[in-house]
Parts: sequence; C-alpha cells; structure tokens
Amino acid sequence: MFKPCGPLAGQISVPGDKSISHRALIFSALAVGRSRITGLLEGEDVLATADALRAMGARIEKNDDVWTVHGVGVGGLMQPDQALDMGNSGTSTRLLMGLIASHAISATFVGDASLTKRPMGRVIEPLSAMGADIQARETADHKSCLPLTVRGICPAIPLEYRLPVASAQVKSAILLAGLNTPGITRIIEPVLTRDHSETMLRGFGARIMVETDAEGSRVISLTGEAELQPQRIKVPGDPSSAAFLVVAALIVPGSDIIIENIGINPTRSGLFGILQEMGGDISFLKRRTVGGEPVADIQVRHSALVGVDVPADIAPSMIDEFPILFVAAALASGQTTTSGLHELRVKESDRLSQMAKGLSLLGVVLTEKDDGLVIEGSGGAALSGGRGKAVIETALDHRIAMSFAVAGLATRSGLSIDDIKPVETSFPGFDNLLASLASR
Repeated sequence: MFKPCGPLAGQISVPGDKSISHRALIFSALAVGRSRITGLLEGEDVLATADALRAMGARIEKNDDVWTVHGVGVGGLMQPDQALDMGNSGTSTRLLMGLIASHAISATFVGDASLTKRPMGRVIEPLSAMGADIQARETADHKSCLPLTVRGICPAIPLEYRLPVASAQVKSAILLAGLNTPGITRIIEPVLTRDHSETMLRGFGARIMVETDAEGSRVISLTGEAELQPQRIKVPGDPSSAAFLVVAALIVPGSDIIIENIGINPTRSGLFGILQEMGGDISFLKRRTVGGEPVADIQVRHSALVGVDVPADIAPSMIDEFPILFVAAALASGQTTTSGLHELRVKESDRLSQMAKGLSLLGVVLTEKDDGLVIEGSGGAALSGGRGKAVIETALDHRIAMSFAVAGLATRSGLSIDDIKPVETSFPGFDNLLASLASR
C-alpha cells in the first residue's frame, strides 16, 4: 500500500545510471586489459548484461563496491554455451545483438514474458544489412520478437544508416557492430538521442567523429577494427531513477530534498526542464564533470505545478520519464498535453495505455491519443485512490510501478500495486528509500 505521508526530507543518493552501467560493462569487456567500475547499477537488467558477457569470455568480478572487468578485446568474444537470458532487459538484448552481429559466433536470446512481447525489428534491420543472420519469432501482427538467434559475421559490412525513428538503443547496437567491422560505419541521427555510447567510446580510445550535416542531422562516424583501452569509470546516479523522487517531492506539501550525484546529460534531462516550466522548484547544485558526463546534486522543494504543452521533439531526452510526468500533470492546475510518444507503446508495456488506465482509476480526467495523453490536472487536490481499494496493474513494468507508488502519496487514502517486484530491474530498494524520506 502506498498512501499519503508527511513532508519528504533528507539528502539521498540513487542507484547508478542504467544506460551508462550497461555500456561500461560492454565496452570494458571489449578492451584489452582490466577496467574498474564504481557506482554500477546492480539491478537485474545490468546483471543480465554482466552474465551474458561472462558467457562470452569476459571475466567480471565484484569486490566491495568496485567491479573489475578483464576484457577480451574487440573481436575476441567466445561462443556462449547456452542461450543468453535477458530477463526483462530490452537494453541488454538490443545492445548485445549489435555486439554479436560482427563476431564469428552465434547466440540465442531469451527473456521473460514482458520482454518476449517487445519488437526487435528496428535492430534486426540494420544488423542484417551488415551481414548478420538473425532469426526471430514472428508474432501474429508481424513483429519480430524473442526468442531470437543472432549468427554474427566477420568481417561484417560497414553501413551508412539513417535512423528512421529516434532510438539510442538502435544507434548503440550499430556502433557496437561497427567496432569489429573494417572501414567506417556511419549513423545519421535526425533527432538527437542520448549520447552515452559516443562519449564512452571516445574515452575508451575508439576513433569516432560526430558532425552536423547540411540538414541539421547528427552524423556519427566510427572507424572499425578498434582497439579499446581499459578505463576507470565512475557511474553517476541515474536521472531516470531520480525523476520519481523529484516528482514525489514536488507533489507532497512541505517537502525539501537533495538527491546527490545525478547525471544531467542534456540528452537525458528533458524532464527536469519541463518540470521547471510547470513551476517546479528544482535547483542544480555543485555542477561538475565526471568521466565526461555532467553531474550535479539536485534540490527539490514542493511546488504548485501548472499544466503545459510538452513539445514532441523533446521526447527522446525524457522518453523513460513520461510515466512519472503524467503523475505530476495529474496534480497540476490546468491541462497538460503530450504527443510524439509512439515509442511508449513498445516499452516494457504499452505505457500510454497502462498510465491512462491507472490514472483513470484514481479519478483523473484524461484523453488517450495514439501518440500521447491529454491530462486535466486536479490543481493539487488529492486523487481519489478508491478509498484505499484501488489496485494498479503494472503489466510487469518497473516504471509504471514506481510512478503509481509516487501517485499514492497524493491520494486521499492510498493505493495498492499488483506487483512491485519489477522495480528491482532498475531501482533496487526504491520503496524503502521512498519510505525513508517520509519518516525523517
């Protein structure tokens, strides 16, 4: 049960950035020598990546809070003995598909009930063009899903590929395939997506260049047959995880919290700007750069929020944060409109549909469109919560679960969530941390 509480207060930290954690493990496994990683997110998704890399020859160990990766070098992956179990992690699946595509090995990917429903076609298309043979399960509505098998090819064919839809995962899969491909692999990105792969590859010594073409698109060129050098990596706190605590503090009267060491990469921090536009009292303290990534402590105070029109072109910088933005919008004054969110229909769940159903159960007036939600805010008035009997269906989606856990703080009598366990994939200890803020 998640129910109303007193003001949230305290200075806390959140687990390491999930996107950076995945990439830190993968690039370290491709370096020659020993890399050390601190701050790694130890959620189920990242651990699935670590297990898969071990199965392909990398030696990965943990001692206290330091992870050590003994890399095999680009081109040095070994044939795994059994299927790679990705659990619930779409990021692990798509990035590792790219990694295997240009190696002379094959691997079968399996996952849980949620992951096996998610389409993989957008990754399969460019990797197939590079020469990989990918066989996937075809659904009745012609989607390519897990289980699937990737048979890599070496040498692969260098590719020039224009992303038809903004996707950091597709971009990163192609870059990973390009590392062991002779020649130059080039990706044209009409809309900027999170750039952790490019930043980290440069730090590992890859020859990668980013330019802007005459049309304003971002052009990423990677020279293949790379030799990556081992690194020391400090993973900042995950802004996607911090987002839930930020909104919690904004909507609970009297709250004042500080969240330490959060990555504020512009390709990831769109939500914070939108919440400030809504009137949120959010300050960035002690700005600094760690491992090429901008970092800050974030102070958040309770605020009276107002509805806004969220531009469609900001979606790539906050795509995972829209569920919790919908909660903030439900408590704001006036109307909030969102669009351009087709991507949310193919995440761990159909996040537009799941959030619409759950918020409606709490008495929120909204309209579900094909590509977004239009939400009429309560003006700060508590949501209904069904006298404590509302049970929110999460569809095994960690971000749906966390969003409604926060929403429960702003209900009249609380709500229940059908399954909180999926939260362990990205934010271990979330419910205890949220409770600790309310009890200080």
